[in-house]
Amino acid sequence: MKAKLKVLILDDEYPARKELRYHLEQYDYIQIVGEATNAEEALELIRAVDYSVVFLDIDMPGKNGLQLGEQLKSSPKPPAIVYVTAYNNYALDAFAVNAVDYLLKPIDPDRLTKALDKVNQVFFRQQNTEVPQQPEPQIAKPSKQPLEMIPVEHNGKILLINETEIIY
Repeated sequence: MKAKLKVLILDDEYPARKELRYHLEQYDYIQIVGEATNAEEALELIRAVDYSVVFLDIDMPGKNGLQLGEQLKSSPKPPAIVYVTAYNNYALDAFAVNAVDYLLKPIDPDRLTKALDKVNQVFFRQQNTEVPQQPEPQIAKPSKQPLEMIPVEHNGKILLINETEIIY
């Protein structure tokens, strides 16, 4: 059995953690071991478990993700850091604390795959184990077929209108 990446997700917003968890669960070599809502919780979890990678938000109350990244950088065996944030203006600061990658919200599955490839290269080479070859997750693509009938509210009722009848 190949080694799995032990993952910690740190974000103060539940929907963001839930979205990242959903995406990460598509990879069989990922084991989500913990979630934290702030830097102090994350530090406690990191002290208790040997995480391979930490997915960090930047903008959080109290200590932000960059400050935590700086603190983790100086630990004896730091986990890989991937920042996941809505702000693109912190990328240089993130790489200054040795971040492996920097993802913008909402998460693009293709970008996440590339970030995980980078994490794999770092982690599995350090462990002297084979880098797992994971097929890209199959994510349902929206149908390109045109709708024939579109639901429209009119006087408190839902009517189905043929799309060819819509002018504006």
